[in-house]
Amino acid sequence: MTEARIAEADPPWEGLHGPELFEVCLRAIRAGHRQAMNRLVSELTPLVWNVARGQGLDQHTAEDVVQSVWLNLFSHLDQVREPKALAGWLVTTARREALRAHGRKPQPVPLTDEIAEAVQSPQPAPEAEVLRNERDRRIWWAFGRLSQRCQELLRLTVLAGRAEYRVVADMLGIPRGSIGPNRGRCLKSLRELLDTEGDGV
Repeated sequence: MTEARIAEADPPWEGLHGPELFEVCLRAIRAGHRQAMNRLVSELTPLVWNVARGQGLDQHTAEDVVQSVWLNLFSHLDQVREPKALAGWLVTTARREALRAHGRKPQPVPLTDEIAEAVQSPQPAPEAEVLRNERDRRIWWAFGRLSQRCQELLRLTVLAGRAEYRVVADMLGIPRGSIGPNRGRCLKSLRELLDTEGDGV
């Protein structure tokens, strides 16, 4: 049995989370294990998607940004010097790609079949489209009325997870211990805004 098949049968990232998962997956991807790429994409695509949408992009443009970010990563794996800070790298790259996408017609991203299969579409099933659009409209309405600080904090912590608090603290320039309380206050404000919008505002 080849090394790749052994890794697929008993992946070394099984049971890992956060930075440890990202580090092991990146090492496996560099060794040619496709399953590791699928695992990494599945874990972090929601974060990249959220950042792209948070920059005001429409759905189709955001999808192009998500694909561009993953293509960028897989084309420059050797340049990712700190695998444990991968979530922060993806957030920064997604924000940069989103800024480039503003004001221009989205261009098709030249993906290989392998990467295209790994990147999961965030689009829901057709029968759920109406409900999804209404939900998203309400959430983005409320999210857009939060302070910029709250928007950044929620964008990074809600999807990146607790394991990435060190990265979040470094990116926002705040003490690590203050992230939880600040996030709680921001979520409370978001809920209050959603309740207000539900009352017809």
